[in-house]
Amino acid sequence: MENVPQILVTGLLLAGGQARRMGGNDKGLLPLNGRPLAAWGLERLAPQVDEALISANRNQAQYEKLGASVISDSIDGFVGPLAGFVSGLQQAKNQWIVTAPCDSPFLAEDYVERMIATMSEQSVDAVVAHDGNRLQPVFILINCRLQEGLFQFLESGQRKIDLWLDQTKWCVTDFSDRPEMFLNANTPEELELMHQTLWANSAENNQEDSTG
Repeated sequence: MENVPQILVTGLLLAGGQARRMGGNDKGLLPLNGRPLAAWGLERLAPQVDEALISANRNQAQYEKLGASVISDSIDGFVGPLAGFVSGLQQAKNQWIVTAPCDSPFLAEDYVERMIATMSEQSVDAVVAHDGNRLQPVFILINCRLQEGLFQFLESGQRKIDLWLDQTKWCVTDFSDRPEMFLNANTPEELELMHQTLWANSAENNQEDSTG
């Protein structure tokens, strides 16, 4: 991608939820082909950023083994991804953070580059990924200047990302050409679908190698 500004960004892998639909299991540590889901996501995210963090409120020692610094919510009570955003904004060493959920292992390899390109073209404080059908607000690029306002928003008892976005200057980046990026594992059935997708991709790559 041409003319994308060279901006230092902190990547934040979101693994701080309660995963109720997964029976309370820590989603980021569930195995996909023998590796924790979060390991797959970090493998895609880390090469695209200057600094990588993992937001986790449980099993921090296990997440630290994945090779990134682990932070926890500064607001108690598992209040949702916005709390992870705040902690990331508070602890990032860079002016921008970009987030991705721990249970989305097929993150696009040009994810951060495309988000930065949109930000520079639109001169906004936040950029949200769009899958072609709807917003995907846990895939977001945020300027650290929004930290104080977001903290106050949460302290007031509000939790909805769309309401917070209404208070900011933001725009979208179209990722309709990367639908696999938004596959996630909210349920055991969705995790099984990921296994099938991984196997299908592996079989396709092997076939290409054999015929190439």
